[in-house]
Amino acid sequence: MSSSTLCLRCLKRSLVPLESSLPPTAVQRASFSTSPSLAVNPPKKKAVGAKPTARSGKSLKLAKNTRTATARPPAPGERKALRKRVVLSNTNALEVHGLKDLSKESVSKLREYEGRVLGLSNDSVDALRALEAFKPNQGWSLFRRPATLVRKETVELAEMMSDVKETQKVDRRVLAGEKGSGKSVLQLQAMTMAYLQGWIVMHFPEAKKMTIAHEAYQPVKLEDGSTGYIQPQYTAHLLSNFAKANHGLLNNLRLSKEPKLPVPVQSNITLLRFAELGATDAELAWPVWQALWAELLAPSQPSKEGLHRPPIFVSLDGLEYIMRDSAYLSADAQPVHAHDLLLARDFVNLLSGSTGLPNGGTVLAASSASNRPSVPTLDFFLNRNHLETCNKSYNAIVDRLAQQIPKLKSPADLDLTELDNLPPNTLPQFFLSRLDTLKSRLRESKDVAQLSRLLKDRNPAALQEWNPYLPIDSRVAATMKPSDSRDKGPAAVVGTPVQKLAGLSKTEARGIMEYYAQSGMLRHTVTEGLVSERWSLSGEGVVGELEKGSVRARF
Repeated sequence: MSSSTLCLRCLKRSLVPLESSLPPTAVQRASFSTSPSLAVNPPKKKAVGAKPTARSGKSLKLAKNTRTATARPPAPGERKALRKRVVLSNTNALEVHGLKDLSKESVSKLREYEGRVLGLSNDSVDALRALEAFKPNQGWSLFRRPATLVRKETVELAEMMSDVKETQKVDRRVLAGEKGSGKSVLQLQAMTMAYLQGWIVMHFPEAKKMTIAHEAYQPVKLEDGSTGYIQPQYTAHLLSNFAKANHGLLNNLRLSKEPKLPVPVQSNITLLRFAELGATDAELAWPVWQALWAELLAPSQPSKEGLHRPPIFVSLDGLEYIMRDSAYLSADAQPVHAHDLLLARDFVNLLSGSTGLPNGGTVLAASSASNRPSVPTLDFFLNRNHLETCNKSYNAIVDRLAQQIPKLKSPADLDLTELDNLPPNTLPQFFLSRLDTLKSRLRESKDVAQLSRLLKDRNPAALQEWNPYLPIDSRVAATMKPSDSRDKGPAAVVGTPVQKLAGLSKTEARGIMEYYAQSGMLRHTVTEGLVSERWSLSGEGVVGELEKGSVRARF
C-alpha cells in the first residue's frame, strides 16, 4: 500500500506546472529548439538592383589646389635666349697673371707658344660673339676671360693661312673627329687668326638651323630653269652678323658696280652700309647677299680706292645637315635637298672648289659628333679622304728621307730624327706602326742601295670603294670630290682634304691643366703623375673629356 501511495503522490506532483523565475512579460522560448524566433517587425528584403543610399552625415570636402602665378610669364623667345646664352666671364675665377693674348704678332710666330694657353683680346671677342662662334656648352663661363690652348693643329693652321696670304691660293678642308676633340674651338681659333690678319670672315654658326624648317623660305627660278629656295629672314640675320664682325674692314670697301636691286642704291656706298641694308629688310636680304658675294669674289684692284679685296675666310659648323635632305618640302610635298637651299649651295660650291676665291682664302667645315644625323655618303668620303690625306703625309715623310740618298756615303749617315721625334697623334696607329717598321729596317740596312729600295717601296694604304649595290647621294659625292678630276699624278688632289682631330699630347695636356690650376678651377698640384692619370682617363687627351675630369668634376 505504501509503495502505491507514494507512486500516486509523485505522479500527482509531476502534473503541477513549475513556477518560472522570469518576469511575466518575457518571451517564452522552448527548450532545446532550433527553430528561429519570430520577431515583431522582421527586416524587409532589399529590392534587386536598388542603388545604395547616399551617405548621411558630414563628409570631408577639399577645395582644388589652384596655384596662383605671382611672376610674369616668360616673353616670347625668352626661354630660348636663356638656353642659348653664352657667358664668357667668371668673376669667381682667379686672374691668370702673365697670360698673353693671341695677337697679330703672335700669329706669325705661333710655334713658340705651342702647348701654352693664350687669351683672346676684347676686339677679337666682340667679333667672335657677333659671328656666334662661341657655344653655350663650351667651358667659357668657368674662367676669368676667354682663352684657348695653342695645339699642334693650331700651329699648322696658322702656317697654312700665312702661306695662303702670300700665294693667294685657297685651302679647303673638313675637320672631323670624335665628340669633344676640339673641332669647334679650332674653327674659332682659325676665325680669330683670320680676323687679326685683316681677312674678311664669314661664319655659318649652325647648319642645323638652316635645314630643320624653322625659317621661312620661298622658291625662286634659277637661270638654268631649276628651282632653288631662299631664306629671307635667315639671310638677313647672317648679313647682320657679318656686318658687325667685319665693321672696320667693310667700312673701307665700296661697291665696284651698280647692283640690281628693287630699290635705288648709292653708287659709292660702302660694303658695310650695303650689308646693313640687307640686314634691316628681309625682302632685300637675298639680292643684297648675291651682290655682296659677287663683290667679295671679284679680283682685287689695289690701285683704286675702296676696291681692294682681302682674302676671305668662310666656315660652317655642322656639315652633316647640309649633306642630306632638309626638312623643307617642295610644292609637290617632296623633301628639298639641302643643296637646293641657295645659302647652303653657296658654301658647298666653295668647299668643292666650283666657286673660286681669286684673292685667296680658306674654306673650313666642321662635322658634328654630339648630335649628328646619319649621312652614309658623307661618312664614307670622310673616312676615305682622311685615309688619302694620311697617305700624302706618309709619302711626304718618305720623300724627305729619300732626298738624303744622293748625299749619303754610308747607311749610318741617314738622318732619322724626324721619325724619332714624330708626335704620337700625327698619323693613325696604322701609319705609325708602318713608320716604326720602316725605321728599324733602315737602321739594319747594309748599303745605300738597300736604303734606296726601301724608300721606293711606299705601299700606301688601300682606299675603300663605295658599294655599288647601295644608293649613293651623287650631290654629296660631287662635293667631296675635287673640282677638276682630270688632274693625274702624285700632285693631284683626289678628294676634299679631311683632317681628323685626335687627343692632345701630354705636353699640351700639361699646359692646359696648369692653366686650370692657375685659374683656381683645379685644386691639385700639376705633376707628371696627375697629367698621365687625367690624360689616360680622358681617352688619351680628348680635350672635352679632360676638361670634364679636371674642372667640371666635383668630389
